[in-house]
Amino acid sequence: MTFDQAAGGAVQAVVVYDGRLLLVARRDGWELPSGTPDPAESAKVTAERAVYELTGYLVDGSQTLEPQGTAQADATAAVVCQLLSQSPSGGGSLTPDQLRWAPFKEAVNAAPLPAAVRHFLQGHSPA
Repeated sequence: MTFDQAAGGAVQAVVVYDGRLLLVARRDGWELPSGTPDPAESAKVTAERAVYELTGYLVDGSQTLEPQGTAQADATAAVVCQLLSQSPSGGGSLTPDQLRWAPFKEAVNAAPLPAAVRHFLQGHSPA
């Protein structure tokens, strides 16, 4: 099984738009939108569904990031998602104040991110 196929653990969505990363409010700060796969659901589909259910944004899961390192936290599947809608539909479970578009450089310091996501953001940040 590859990380393109969700193995039952959480899948994190790396939603990017115009040099910014979508973060959602959680108990103790900000983190990537995430969800648990439904039976036989791929990581890409899980990421797309989780983002829509949480935020109301439509996204397209375009790239699965392979985990880096051996730490358990880094074994979480992460999918890069391209934004398809400029504004949320209103159907998300989170309120607008629970959503944040953080510049890549700020997001690296603001949220707990797996190594693969940090590497992706650093490689896509403007100089």
